[in-house]
Amino acid sequence: MAAATELAGGKLRLDRPAEHVARLTIANPAKRNALDQEILDAIAAATRELARDARCVVLTGTEAMFSAGYDIGDMPEETFAEEAEKLVAHPFAAAIEALESYPYPIVAALNGHAIGGGLEVALSCDLRIAADGVRLGMPPAKLGLVYSHTGIQKFLDVVGAARTRELFLTGGNITAATALDWGLVNAVVESAELERRALELAAEIAGNAPLSLQGNKRVIRELLAARGTLDPSVEAELVELRRACFVSEDFREGVRAFAEKRAPRWRGR
Repeated sequence: MAAATELAGGKLRLDRPAEHVARLTIANPAKRNALDQEILDAIAAATRELARDARCVVLTGTEAMFSAGYDIGDMPEETFAEEAEKLVAHPFAAAIEALESYPYPIVAALNGHAIGGGLEVALSCDLRIAADGVRLGMPPAKLGLVYSHTGIQKFLDVVGAARTRELFLTGGNITAATALDWGLVNAVVESAELERRALELAAEIAGNAPLSLQGNKRVIRELLAARGTLDPSVEAELVELRRACFVSEDFREGVRAFAEKRAPRWRGR
């Protein structure tokens, strides 16, 4: 097996562990594998290249962490709102679109916690295997963030309205066992078995008929997209709700409180 190729300054690694199988590993342990613009751009670029010959891609993380979500901790105070919106709105959306539109299946191997944007990245993959003991969560309510309607739609498609409300309105985390019960992940395995099981599944998928893999993934995606179509005026309103949150006092306070490990003091504006 060839050595891994380092992307995004070493924060994303690419290797090919089996025939027609590629693996992307998020490797930003100093930030709990948080996703920054460089990593997101590299994911989008890598998937475009891999589509030539990788009939299944495994996406995973390093050091007992899949991804803690967006990396917004080091943004300058004076440009915080602008930089936060730019990160979330452009490179993150591009990476998500690249995963969803990849012509072949993608398996997320959740070696560790998947939080916020990290969980949406996992949900943008076709299948998910989680190591026992990991936790999954969506903390926007604890940060003062209105999540994207396209992101929330993914959760509605996978776990339904009641579970989506529970995730987004409480802002709490759930266990891998609960995620399996909800259908948020397809399987839970012992941590030591995760890599082997994920690669076995990827190899099985990659051995199937390429046209069938491409066609079935496309049919599923288009059927789900058609069901979630919004009136343009309503969609514009939802986009504006999200944009407005980035310049709110509460969003700034929520991120600051998270970094300082204290309870936020909400102002409702």
